[in-house]
Amino acid sequence: MKKIIVIILIIALFAGVNLFIYATITRRLANNFSGTSQLKMIDVSRYLPFEADSELARTGSSLKFEEGEYLPVLDGAAALVPVYASVIDNCYPEGCVTYEGGRFSDDNYYGENFAPDSVMQYQNTIRGFNALVDGNVDLFFTAHPSAEQLEYANDKGVELKLVPVGLEAFVFFVNRGNPVDGLSVSQIRSIYRGEIKNWKEVGGANKLINPLTRVEGSGSQTMMEKFMEGNMIKSRDPLAVFGGSIGYSFRFYLSGMVADENVKMLSVNGVFPSAENIRNGTYPITASFYVVYRADDTAPNVERLVEWLLSPEGQTMIEACGYVSLS
Repeated sequence: MKKIIVIILIIALFAGVNLFIYATITRRLANNFSGTSQLKMIDVSRYLPFEADSELARTGSSLKFEEGEYLPVLDGAAALVPVYASVIDNCYPEGCVTYEGGRFSDDNYYGENFAPDSVMQYQNTIRGFNALVDGNVDLFFTAHPSAEQLEYANDKGVELKLVPVGLEAFVFFVNRGNPVDGLSVSQIRSIYRGEIKNWKEVGGANKLINPLTRVEGSGSQTMMEKFMEGNMIKSRDPLAVFGGSIGYSFRFYLSGMVADENVKMLSVNGVFPSAENIRNGTYPITASFYVVYRADDTAPNVERLVEWLLSPEGQTMIEACGYVSLS
């Protein structure tokens, strides 16, 4: 009898463990739609100036810099590589984009090996902004700098000029398998404040919400903190990783630069983030992007290039890059 009782208890224990695993993991992973919401790096090789197969906006320019005159050094956020690479392709002389070792290589951290004398650099938002402040870059293309980045400039005694040159939508995205197609501004804020924790609360499946965040100081994270009005979750439910993710980025970066057919952008307040809805002002989370430069940078071609970006030619190029012009 004792052996039978022990066997029954062992069976009950295994059954209990299996039930626990099913309830906490297996059931939550069933039809899971988290994987395609992960961070992706851009392929910089697609946006190299003066390369025949580069995906650049070759719209032409009446502003043509010549060899021998000062050529402003350009850098920018990952999402804006197509813009400043197209500027170089349209306005600069060939031969001014140079590489360590003589040719482009993607065998490093950011996928670039631009030489120190190259007019094109790619240090991404955090390193590139500091390089601008430190005087190693002339023009930096970015979303609005974060408070910490502006404080860095202030601590260095550097006054900056921020000039809006285009418009872009700030978007939220999920896996295509997620049945939710749109959220309201209020619902998004409630998710990222930890008040809404399950997709069923917003018309989706009975599955935890996994609200992804970005690296502090990145353009998208700075925009998100502004959107959340300083009130955003600091930590997530540990079990949320077994649910369905939601993430955020900028429209063209997500749909054009790191496009993934398994990811879909959400409508916000019933409006889809299309270029047309950015132009007509109906999409509710639209932001300017900027070219930033030091106020004490007296190189004549710096302000000439900023003026060109604001001209009809420059705005046409920005539209051709996949973004939305100021007009």
